Amino acid sequence: MFRRTPKVRPMLKLRRTMNSRNFKIVPRAAAKEAPDCGGECGDSDRLPFSFSYAFQPIVDLNARELFAHEALVRGPKGEGALTVLEQVNEANRYRFDQACRVKAIKTAARLAMKTRLSINFMPNAIYRPEVCIRTTLETARATGFPIEQIMFETVEGEEISDAKWLAEVLSEYQRIGFLTAIDDFGAGYAGLNLLADFQPDIVKLDMGLIRDVDQRPARQAIVRGVARICAELDIRIIAEGVERADECRCLQDLGISLMQGFLFSPAIFEGTGSIASLGWMPPQT
Repeated sequence: MFRRTPKVRPMLKLRRTMNSRNFKIVPRAAAKEAPDCGGECGDSDRLPFSFSYAFQPIVDLNARELFAHEALVRGPKGEGALTVLEQVNEANRYRFDQACRVKAIKTAARLAMKTRLSINFMPNAIYRPEVCIRTTLETARATGFPIEQIMFETVEGEEISDAKWLAEVLSEYQRIGFLTAIDDFGAGYAGLNLLADFQPDIVKLDMGLIRDVDQRPARQAIVRGVARICAELDIRIIAEGVERADECRCLQDLGISLMQGFLFSPAIFEGTGSIASLGWMPPQT
């Protein structure tokens, strides 16, 4: 069993470090106020700090293969995410979001990643999606990393002042050809209201729902209900934070085959997982 370390994402940390009035989705009326990055949005060298990535595998138990790797921010030598995220502020948030996308894609291409690449994005840093995504597209084309293998996750736990605007951003990403995911589903503000406005390709169940799900009938009922809704909407589910074999088996019984967690692998600094490297896989049936 791998030792568990906290999984920290940029948006979750920013909620603690920024004034609440700055922590909202930018509505359509503010789109004209988007900053002009002068073509330098993806240049991480222009940030006052350095960062890199660790990649955590997401497994497909039915297919017995790696489905994706989630890119998680780390320091340049593998330091914890907080060493980087504590330096993100209102002044550099947009540039950091853009630099994250570029570095994640470049690193995945350098590692010859064959799976999907999942990138967390900051909806607060999005002004006009068709403009802000330009650097991402240019990086994917320059590195030869397939656009259809890129998945963007947004944390459902973020306070949303304009859910319909966020739905429009995600819809634009789908139109371009990216996969989309709502992360930490069931832990935050939007919940089913966001799902009613936008149907992502994937919903990631919050680890709070997954913890000890095999021993908690109420959590099983909630997961079962979400699974039924997602099945009707043609949305796939990923259970994240899976740490015990009994949790895994319970989730399989509930019809979930995509999972992520320390049961399978920790995040690997500047590296990718493989089927052979997984710490545990259930027997084939």
